[in-house]
Amino acid sequence: PSAGAPPPVAPPTPAPIASLSSFTGPSLTLPKELLARVVWLAEKIEPSIPEASRYKRDAQTEQAVREKYQAAVQRGLVNVPPAQERAFLEALIQEITGFGPLELLLSDDSISEIMVNGPNQTYVEKGGKISEIGVNFADSAHIERIIQKIVKPLGREVNRRRPMSDARLPDGSRVNVVIPPCAIDGASLTIRKFRKNQLTIEDLIKYGSLTPEMAKFLEACVVSKLNIIVSGGSSSGKTSLLNVLSGFIPAGERIVTIEDAAELSLKQPHVIRAEAKKPNRPGDSEVSIRDLVKNALRMRPDRIIVGEVRGGEALDMLQAMNTGHEGSLTSIHSNTPRDMVSRLETLILMSGVELPLDVIRKQIASSIDLIVQQARLRDGSRKIINITEMISITGETVTTQDVFLYEEQGEQNGQITGRFVPGGFRPRFDNRLKVHGYDFPPSMFIRPDQQARLNQPDPRERRR
Repeated sequence: PSAGAPPPVAPPTPAPIASLSSFTGPSLTLPKELLARVVWLAEKIEPSIPEASRYKRDAQTEQAVREKYQAAVQRGLVNVPPAQERAFLEALIQEITGFGPLELLLSDDSISEIMVNGPNQTYVEKGGKISEIGVNFADSAHIERIIQKIVKPLGREVNRRRPMSDARLPDGSRVNVVIPPCAIDGASLTIRKFRKNQLTIEDLIKYGSLTPEMAKFLEACVVSKLNIIVSGGSSSGKTSLLNVLSGFIPAGERIVTIEDAAELSLKQPHVIRAEAKKPNRPGDSEVSIRDLVKNALRMRPDRIIVGEVRGGEALDMLQAMNTGHEGSLTSIHSNTPRDMVSRLETLILMSGVELPLDVIRKQIASSIDLIVQQARLRDGSRKIINITEMISITGETVTTQDVFLYEEQGEQNGQITGRFVPGGFRPRFDNRLKVHGYDFPPSMFIRPDQQARLNQPDPRERRR
């Protein structure tokens, strides 16, 4: 075909529908040939649509797209089978006013993550389970077109020189994109969706992520200005938990949040939000998390919250915790509280400041009060599996003790069964909690087996 001519339309063939049968939409019902025609027509119509209308769907824009579509039909530029005309027009509107085939998934509040591995393979996470869904893209170029729609309003570039980028959707959802040459099998993107209704501590209790006693204990720790690290693996719910814990901070305190991509949503009135800036073009300046942490210390914060530490900023965060900025919070990628300590040591060594390992460990032990370990279990559920107190240095080892932990007991009907139990030790910072009005009974920290022994009669009494 000549340049600029529409791609030929083959006889329609039904697109495969994956296992999630509850999904319906044009990207599931249109064959790839018609999707290619949708993209071609959208690119012709878009220049006549005001740029501000290309990211929102309203009646005026819909009417304009319908009129342009009818004009294309009358001129013989498109020939859509009557049975698929409605789906074609809907796909065209989504392509111009939104993010094409992704709109179906973005509008479903039950989906927490979207993973596009190429034009023929899309996965979603729903209810903690990952499943493939038959959402189609015309080809890899179609995905790259959607990627450009995502990054352009943010002033970022994605091209062969800069084939990777992080971005945000207008609703706050976090996006990572990779295109060739780094993406070997074609463009891919991953979207961590932003919840419209933020989780609350009551939600976490209802979902079985922790008990009411654990929730009250965490509230006491935040209010009492303990330095807390949320630890967990990828997609374990660290950011959501960090957001919930931040909600316990009293309203009168000045809070500075620092993130690579803004996800935290605090309700307190006195909040300054900062986001790292990556260079978009050669010669652009970069503002790193570490730069923002250093700058935050000059902003007279009562609390500093770093979304996640991944590098040398770990040292600056610990120094802030240890020099008057108590009650700070952050998260880190690690699978156990013990791994968290090792991971933190590694990140501090990446800071470029040459410190002996024993000094680093002393800094960790003196700065951090509590580790909250979050995990995504095999059945897709997310739970707080450890609330761990940092104790001290014993020899060359940072010692810790569990205040609460989750004991897995088995599996039933595909669901993991277990129980939350106290660690058997009253935390050493208990007096700090009492100063702030939280006086927990000793029974709250006694393990069930300890309680059973306490309830048994003394054999010496029986002999008498």
